[in-house]
Amino acid sequence: MRVLVQFCRLVLYAVAVFVLVGCLVPVHAQQTPDPHQVPVMDGEAGPCSIAFTVTDAKGTPVYDARIRVHMAYGFMGIKRLDLEAATNVDGKTQFKGLPEKVKGGTLNFRALQGKREGSAIYDPAKNCSGQQSSIVLTEN
Repeated sequence: MRVLVQFCRLVLYAVAVFVLVGCLVPVHAQQTPDPHQVPVMDGEAGPCSIAFTVTDAKGTPVYDARIRVHMAYGFMGIKRLDLEAATNVDGKTQFKGLPEKVKGGTLNFRALQGKREGSAIYDPAKNCSGQQSSIVLTEN
């Protein structure tokens, strides 16, 4: 009887180890992101979108440039939204879900990376969807 109990424990431990290892391996394999996948920031405030390519003065794509925008929209600009997205290894990022009408008429996107910065103006009322824009970062 004792041998049977020890055998059952051994089998249960072996099954537990296989289940644990089987669960951990696929999770680790799925966590490797594609460095060329374009990050998308969704403001969930409207139908407009804009995609950016950030480069330095020589035209080289800038990785991990932070692009920020502040907007006021809605009746009398009472709704406010701050968004930020980083660029991928190709210097690309995208903002979607932007309102078509914003207070002041345009949005000012400001890009920063280290001591370099640049900006771009976007008018969602004139070109709501799919606009491509470039930001060139220069030293301050």
